[in-house]
Amino acid sequence: MTTNTLAYVIFTSGSTGKPKGVMIEHRGVVNLVQAHAKLCSIHQSSRVSQFASLNFDASIWEIMVSFSCGASLYLIADSIRQDRDKVWRYMAEHSITHAAMTPSFLQDGRDFPTHVDSLTLVLGGEPLGPALLQNLIAQGYTVFNDFGPTELTISTSTWRCPPDFKGDVVPIGRPVVHSRVYLLDKYGHPVPLGAIGEMYVGGVGVARGYLNRPELTAERFLSDPFHQQQDARMYKTGDQARYLPDGNIVFLGRNDHQVKIRGFRIELGEIEARLIEHPLVDTAIVIATGDGNEKRLVAYVVAKPDEKLVRTLRSYLISRLPEYMVPAAIVRLDSLPINSNDKLDRKALPSPGSDDFARHIYEEPQGEIETAIAHMWAEVLNINRVSRNDNFFALGGHSLLAVRLMNRVVSLGVQMPLSSIFASPTLSSFAESASQCMDKESTNYSAIHPVPRDGDMPLSFSQQRMWFLAQMEGVSETYHMPMAVRLRGVLNRNAWECALNTLFARHESLRSVFVAADGQPRIRLLPPHSGIPIRWDDLQGTSDAE
Repeated sequence: MTTNTLAYVIFTSGSTGKPKGVMIEHRGVVNLVQAHAKLCSIHQSSRVSQFASLNFDASIWEIMVSFSCGASLYLIADSIRQDRDKVWRYMAEHSITHAAMTPSFLQDGRDFPTHVDSLTLVLGGEPLGPALLQNLIAQGYTVFNDFGPTELTISTSTWRCPPDFKGDVVPIGRPVVHSRVYLLDKYGHPVPLGAIGEMYVGGVGVARGYLNRPELTAERFLSDPFHQQQDARMYKTGDQARYLPDGNIVFLGRNDHQVKIRGFRIELGEIEARLIEHPLVDTAIVIATGDGNEKRLVAYVVAKPDEKLVRTLRSYLISRLPEYMVPAAIVRLDSLPINSNDKLDRKALPSPGSDDFARHIYEEPQGEIETAIAHMWAEVLNINRVSRNDNFFALGGHSLLAVRLMNRVVSLGVQMPLSSIFASPTLSSFAESASQCMDKESTNYSAIHPVPRDGDMPLSFSQQRMWFLAQMEGVSETYHMPMAVRLRGVLNRNAWECALNTLFARHESLRSVFVAADGQPRIRLLPPHSGIPIRWDDLQGTSDAE
């Protein structure tokens, strides 16, 4: 047996949801034990709780560190382990000195029974929020924030919280002994101090690879170009982080924790960080629900009941984040749902109800116009009813839905500019604007002469913006609304193409293309009779047609 001999294989799904066996060698386990026994002051008289399931790699930390140091290991029964209060009483009764847990299990950290002896908590598996940390410190506990995926033998870095900690950012500390952490850009170069980079980790804790997954192993376990040892390797974690001025590392979330909504790339962790900063919030989770242009952000917060909570938090976020990053709904929970591994169970998060939107006390719309527009809002926003004081954007509206709304308002016989909904976002004020437009007497306007269509034309301001974004991002969903329609029965292709070509000929916007003239963008209209280009794909008999 050597230090490179395989110690165990443990299966983990990580962020992909697909189980994969991680092969851990003896040297990684030995380094884990030696590093944490010293950091956490574990010795023969220590009492360590066996809290984690054997299917969870944190159990390796509990078992191996305890036995290697001669400490006592206390096995917590499942009937106790599922109840936070019972666990806390168990540890007090047995004078537990060291425990490894997830932040989700501790929730807000309040109202725990007073512990008999000093307790050292090693928290990991999830980001640790400042509210929970400060509550634990106030109760006199020693807290370590530990970070590390299964592929790095449980622990990559750790940070001991000082007893006077008052910060809003909780670091994951520095690399443990015999580990190396690199923050690299997309080209594999180290990022400057304070800049965000992807975390790569080298050292003795790096796993051998994935069991029977050579391609995935080659993708994630790379040669370490920053170490003089010829066969040195590093693991590509997929996590984003940055250095603080004092050299500690701050975890910023997964690379795959980004979502794209209406063309905007959104880092969910940034929204969660802003929510946790608010004194009313103990813990926050933000997810994206829906598909395509119906995708929206929903925030879940652990906080005390408060009728004004949703409006308060929404106003707070609006003052600190762009409009597209403000969640459409904010759901208050007494505690976050956790799974068998004591991590957040995202599938168990409830769907938002009507009270989870920033709504006012329901007040029935008044008058025909206000009532008609309220029905339009409800249809566009996909909600049951609208109060006359509700805000279109607070109910989940955005610029694309605003365009849909204005198209429906035309049915009332009034032409309103798109800016109307932004200037008057509440139902009552918007309906008043619509009434004023309808009551306004006709005014004589100067004649509008059509621009010749036989040459290239200048771009409008909106077209200039679209062209500029296209040069930077390429084709995106920012100004497109892709959709698919399933037709059943026999399709008359000629009639279908004739209908599309009629629309194509009638609407110049469908025939407008960007061209370059002397290095400047111009608009050129395709001939009305040219027809819309259509490609037909016959998928009959194709195995993967769906």
